[in-house]
Amino acid sequence: MTYSAETQVLHLNAQHPEAYLIKQAAERIRAGGLVAFPTETVYGLGANGFDAVAVEHIFTAKARPTSDPIILHLSSRHQLELVAKDIPQLALQLAQAFWPGPLTLVLKRQPRVPSIVTAGLDTVAVRVPSHPVALALLKAADVPIAAPSANRFSRPSPTTAQHVLEDLEGCVDLVLDGGATSIGVESTVLDLTQATPTILRPGGALIEPLRVMIPNLQIKQRFVGTEESKQGMTSPGMLLKHYSPNAELMLFTGPDDAKVVAHMQETVQRLVVEGKSVGVLTSEEDRPHFARLPIQLAELGPCTDLEMIARNLFAGMRTLDFLGVDVILVKSFVQEGLGLAIWDRLIRAAEGKVITIPD
Repeated sequence: MTYSAETQVLHLNAQHPEAYLIKQAAERIRAGGLVAFPTETVYGLGANGFDAVAVEHIFTAKARPTSDPIILHLSSRHQLELVAKDIPQLALQLAQAFWPGPLTLVLKRQPRVPSIVTAGLDTVAVRVPSHPVALALLKAADVPIAAPSANRFSRPSPTTAQHVLEDLEGCVDLVLDGGATSIGVESTVLDLTQATPTILRPGGALIEPLRVMIPNLQIKQRFVGTEESKQGMTSPGMLLKHYSPNAELMLFTGPDDAKVVAHMQETVQRLVVEGKSVGVLTSEEDRPHFARLPIQLAELGPCTDLEMIARNLFAGMRTLDFLGVDVILVKSFVQEGLGLAIWDRLIRAAEGKVITIPD
């Protein structure tokens, strides 16, 4: 089965989206079409969350396995009871504190939510995005919008409308171009259906402020393989191979930055001798270490500016893919704050293969 469409791009004012353009997109959602739109995290590929056929078109367009659940986006926390039941008090407190924003809550699902949205599970992942275009679309459509990232399955997530077109032109009805997204990595997924509140995927909502409200918060990142994924996953973004460029990605880490950089330089030279085209995702500080090598570089930002690195991460992967490199090398960043989400995306892009350089 395929889903094809004559893709139309609508350019909107990101902060004050034009009502007539939003109305056009909302009508397409209600009619069962697919609309790509910006959120504060990444661009989403949206369909009416109560329309099972429309949601099925998302899976078809993305070539996404139906065992991978989709987040439902709401226009406000007051819609929560439309899609979730037995809602704990903690969920309401978190919604008031963190919505709109990049926090997804996993709750018990209402029977009205089609099982294809939840991979057949009795739980549902929900959030209220903060991007003005996303909120305007949700309010105008007046239905929950099911929306994973608007890219081909397992590719780096799109942070611009152009990224969406690179992957999905001809497979989506409308693309709402609201410029580049502000966060650049997906939402944090927090499961409230377990005895202990559990982070299933780190993302745009930081762990530290969540711990203030949830002292017993635990993090349980799972790297699900292809066979295990067929059983249905409790959260989006749990596959081991995910967010991956076409090029092989090699992730380097270790306690001594100088030794890690030296090993990366040696690896670059070896790969070039082997005839490989090489790219490096690099921080501003490390760029001089690679600038004279016969490779392609994509600078992500200062190593201390995790917000900038997250914003540029997927775009950097796509840039190096566009330049046709065979292998991409990248050094890990600090694993705290937004760095947890960056590490999660890098380890999945590398399919779990991490090269650790000892001290």
